[in-house]
Amino acid sequence: MVAGETSGDILASRLLSGLRPQLPDAHIHGIGGSAMQQHGFVSDWPMEKLSVRGLFEVLAHYREIKGIQIALRDCLLIEKPAAFIGVDAPDFNLGLEMQLKDAGIPTVHFIGPSIWAWRGGRIKKIARAVSHMLVIFPFEEKIYREAGIPATYVGHPLAEVIPLKPDVQAARGALGLKQDAPVVAILPGSRMSELKYNSAAFIGAARLLAQRDASIQFVVPMAGEKQQAYFLQLLTQAGLQDVTLHITDGQSHAAIAAADAVLVASGTATLEVALFKKPMVIAYKMMRASWHIMRHMGYQPWVGLPNILARDFVVPELLQDDASPQTLAEALWRQLIDTAARFTLEQRFTDMHHTLLRNTAQESAQAVLNLIAQTSGRHVA
Repeated sequence: MVAGETSGDILASRLLSGLRPQLPDAHIHGIGGSAMQQHGFVSDWPMEKLSVRGLFEVLAHYREIKGIQIALRDCLLIEKPAAFIGVDAPDFNLGLEMQLKDAGIPTVHFIGPSIWAWRGGRIKKIARAVSHMLVIFPFEEKIYREAGIPATYVGHPLAEVIPLKPDVQAARGALGLKQDAPVVAILPGSRMSELKYNSAAFIGAARLLAQRDASIQFVVPMAGEKQQAYFLQLLTQAGLQDVTLHITDGQSHAAIAAADAVLVASGTATLEVALFKKPMVIAYKMMRASWHIMRHMGYQPWVGLPNILARDFVVPELLQDDASPQTLAEALWRQLIDTAARFTLEQRFTDMHHTLLRNTAQESAQAVLNLIAQTSGRHVA
């Protein structure tokens, strides 16, 4: 198995929670994080080696990442595992899966690449690389099957993990926040590259909001010690070290649950915020050269998952130059004070939650076991 970042680690851990009881003695290894390791997964390389985003940012690390891919491929071609499971990270995993499938190793890809959003031409490569696709959005199953790729809709694992009715008071208590003062959660991203480009604008917005309402509490979950140290360094460089922030080690779900509104970097975290039924502002900044290329590659007007699933701008998206401290602060303020919009949003996100809710661990594990049984000619579990 290979997961390339924190969100993939969480998703893969759900699959493992269903798979491990069926295969208690299996050696499951590759690249992953702490959530996967809780199910007996062995990570042969640190997951952080793959946690790079942006075209030019990836180029800077290309040699190292390619070296890891080749070394893992050579290991697996000798080992001949019962199956390989690539969890997201399509740029790394699909090339690896293609070579493994050609060698007769069954390949599963968990989370279909967003061909419905951009780079739809990848469907041909996916067909060559993937023996079975596990998809997490209901409309994806038909897309892949029509392209000749066996696919199973397994629901979104986060829909099981996140409660239908979050306990705001408990979350604030756990984080040591005041119960009677507004809370804004700020999630600038878990990758170093995301922190580099998002942090100054996100915390600049917090400073402006604090000037508007001094009672607002700002909680900022960090994915790890390295991320937190880098984040604080960036704030000092930007002259924002005076902004009062409640920085947590992890605990992103508690931070979101505690919040009245959330400022979040585009990615899986936006869906987490939606499942917590919170008003949000989606924002993203990246290297300018990467932005000029990627802005013309999308097929639809939305980048945030809640908006894509709703097929509407149910929450604001502010990208690149539009994501200034001033615009972010103004958009967040509207999310905080518009009670009617908050109620409507909560209803839409509740409906979305029910749509995505399945027994993902059981259904994804069963799909993997079925594939192993089909390709090995024996009953697995």
